[in-house]
Parts: sequence; C-alpha cells; structure tokens
Amino acid sequence: MWFFTEEQRALQQTCREFAQKELAPVAEQLDTQEKFNEKAFRKMGELGLLGVTADEKYGGAALGATEATIVMEEFAKACPATTLSYLAHSILCVNNISTNASEEQKAKYLPKLISGEHIGCMAMSEPEYGSDAVGMQTKAQKKADHYLINGNKMWITNAQYADVIYLYTRSGSDKKDLTTFIVEKETPGYSVSKEIHKMGMRASPTGELSFENVQLPIEQRVGEEGDSVYHMMKNLDLERITIAGISLGVAAACLDQCVRYASERKQFGKAIGNYQLIQKMIAEMSTETEMMRSFLYQVCAQYDRGERGPVSAAQVKLALPKMATKIALDAIQLHGGYGYSREFPLERLMRDNKLIEIGAGTNEVMIMIIAKNLLKEGLKNG
Repeated sequence: MWFFTEEQRALQQTCREFAQKELAPVAEQLDTQEKFNEKAFRKMGELGLLGVTADEKYGGAALGATEATIVMEEFAKACPATTLSYLAHSILCVNNISTNASEEQKAKYLPKLISGEHIGCMAMSEPEYGSDAVGMQTKAQKKADHYLINGNKMWITNAQYADVIYLYTRSGSDKKDLTTFIVEKETPGYSVSKEIHKMGMRASPTGELSFENVQLPIEQRVGEEGDSVYHMMKNLDLERITIAGISLGVAAACLDQCVRYASERKQFGKAIGNYQLIQKMIAEMSTETEMMRSFLYQVCAQYDRGERGPVSAAQVKLALPKMATKIALDAIQLHGGYGYSREFPLERLMRDNKLIEIGAGTNEVMIMIIAKNLLKEGLKNG
C-alpha cells in the first residue's frame, strides 16, 4: 500500500518471505492430513511475530492493527489455516492478556507465549452459545480461596496444542456477570474432550474443551468479577479487523493463481488470457481485491488512531469474507476442472475462507451490529 511506512513495508516483506518458505510448501499436505504446522509456529516466535501487539517489555512488538493485518494477509496468501491459528494465539490469547491482565500475570505468561515456547487459545464459544457469546453457561463458583469451574467450550482454535487458555465464564445470574480466567493445560479437571473435523481450515486444530470441577486460585482471575464483557468488546474489534486480513490474503492468492494460469494455459492455440471473458473475470477480481485492501487498511489506520470502533470493524468483517468467497469461486470457475481438483490450491482457499464468514461473528451478526448502531444514531438525530 502506498501509505505503508518503511517499517511496515519491511514487515510485509519479512512475512512474505517466511510464508513462501515455511507455509506454502506444506499447506496442501497439512490440509489433507489435518496436521498443524507447529514447526513454523515456533519459528514465528523467533521472528517476534507472536506478540505483534503486545508490550515490548515482555518480548512483544507493541505494534497496531495495521501491522497485525499485514501479517494476516501475507501468511494467508500461503496458508489461511495456519494464519487462523496464528490469529487465535496472537490476537485472541496474547493480545487479551497484554490488554487486560495484571502485571504479574503478564510477566508469568507473555514471555513464553511470545517466544513460541507456549501456544495459546481463547475459550468463549459453547455448544449451545455461539453467536450469543454473553449467554454462555460455563460456571465459575467462588469458594473461600479459589473458583470452581464447570462447563464446556466448543470450536476452540488451537485447543489440542494450547498451553495457556484465556477462559470466559459465567459468575452470576445476570447476563453480563461474566468473568475471565487464565488456565494452564496441566490444571486437574481440564481436558480437550473432542477433536473437531472441519470442511476447511483443516490445518488449524479445533476442539472442545471440558472443565470438570477445575479449581483455580483467585490469582488466575483476570481483572475483577464481571469484567469479561468489557474485555470481550475491547478485543472483538481488533479480532474482526485482523481476521478480515485473512480473507484479503485469500483473494490475493486466488488472483495471483488466475493471472499465472491464464498466461500459461492454452486453448484453441493461444493462452486463455487472450480471451475477453477471461480478461473480464481477472479485471473484476483484481478490482475487487484492491477495493478490499483499501477499505481494510483504511479502517486499520483509523483504528490505530482511535478513530474507529465496532461499526467499521463489523463492516470489514462483513464485506471482505463475502467478497473473498466470491473471488475464490470465480477463480475456480476460470480454472474449470483444474479449479475443482486438488491439483490447484483454489478449492482449499475457498473452503478455508468460508470459515471467516462464520467465525468472530457470523455475517448475520455483523449485519445486526451495523444496522443497530446506524439506526440508533439516526433515531437520535431524527
């Protein structure tokens, strides 16, 4: 992007080279085998990328939404699934701890999470409560010197590999009586009870977590009782902006594949790129991808300046995944039978991107957020 700083362009180049070397060569294999690229994940720590938004004194880079999104875009061009696991670790776990935890908790957990020695996840969704996150029923009962945790969490990215779990629980009868804890994987009563097999994002491990009479000392609580809704809302905007970066990476990868294929594939004696219908498809994909990129990084820059909030985050989260799915389907169509086969990455990119229309709030939830906020403002002025 023309407005990236020199440092941002250097980050972009570093991530691009890393993705081509460590992610792209094994993306198809890991998708087929449903395996996690743990080796590359650990190397991300060596590059200082696992704490991209975290405080420097714990090993983080103290950067903003723009830089975090640059990482998402470049990694997703090679492997959206590994990028989703990266987001769950760096934004949902590390950024949450960096933003909300006490100094003692930060000093205890962040250095190993940022170095890559430990892997993190966030546990919010439940079997009966996905979009309605504040309806969760995993309970935290306060005892004399500890909390007793019981319940299940579903669709948890990195579940099978997580050393540290950033956990949301219900601590009272009111809908907003939610309290956050940090759980270590060795804690008695905690387990990964089920591995979840998915249509896409197959190289990103997903599971169900179970908490059966898990005793947590009060020191494991993040903030005060009832702080979770505040913590949740503060991190959701960043999550929605950065996850849209994965869709941008998908769109860019599809476009690159189409340009290459149209230049090499011949029909009726000449490259198919000479035919106007193919040119139209590529021109439209290119234009849509640039629109996505401009919109997303504009919102990133405004977010980093403190000028944008939930509506703009919901808008990019609604618009970009939908457009990337369209671009992926158009790219498959352009490739014909090859696009539908696993010989090319397009079907994987399409399957992976579909998750972005569901995770971090479905398209329908984004529509509700945008409409409610705009209508409330309109009624106030009317």
